[in-house]
Amino acid sequence: MVVELSPQLLLHAYANGLFPMAESADATGLSWYDPDFRGILPIDDFHVPHKLRRTVRKGTFEVRVDSAFRQVMEGCANARPTTWINQEILSIYGRLHEIGHAHSIETWQNGTLVGGLYGVSLGGAFFGESMFSLATDASKVALVHLVARLRCNGFSLLDTQFVTGHLGQFGAIEVPRDDYRWMLFEAIECEVDFNAAPPEPSDFEALFASDQGAR
Repeated sequence: MVVELSPQLLLHAYANGLFPMAESADATGLSWYDPDFRGILPIDDFHVPHKLRRTVRKGTFEVRVDSAFRQVMEGCANARPTTWINQEILSIYGRLHEIGHAHSIETWQNGTLVGGLYGVSLGGAFFGESMFSLATDASKVALVHLVARLRCNGFSLLDTQFVTGHLGQFGAIEVPRDDYRWMLFEAIECEVDFNAAPPEPSDFEALFASDQGAR
């Protein structure tokens, strides 16, 4: 029996620690992943490199939320030679966005989208999916704005799926599957709202102040 992938089924999968990926942009169908070790970015122990702090404070980029969700997904898909974002991924996450469970943080310059990221929110958990950058630090600024938003709105878990060298500079760590699931189940029980309040300048200063810069 073929089960249609609906937004509700996708959210149920996330709530149980699974996430989908396609084999390639041209692939039909998806594969489900539940790795032994899960990448997370500790929201309260997020490291912002000093140069990036200056960029955020200067307001080099205009940052918008949910104004170009599809464009961000397409930017992520086009940012690398091979991608796991196929048409089914584009479609189902677009539907998640329409019902308020998928979001994009975008960086713009002179009216042009130059970077951003997207992911899924469920309770107090945010599942980061992908990011792209067409200008220096564009995706990094989007990530800082994401973490500031999650902090000020009471989120407790930022899932990155895997840990890469790029994410490692921000303090990403791996946790065993069982530990991750405990963190996940606690997070999704929280009643928080991704769009309850945008971060204020004081939220960024609090984020920078809580980072000891010891890495």
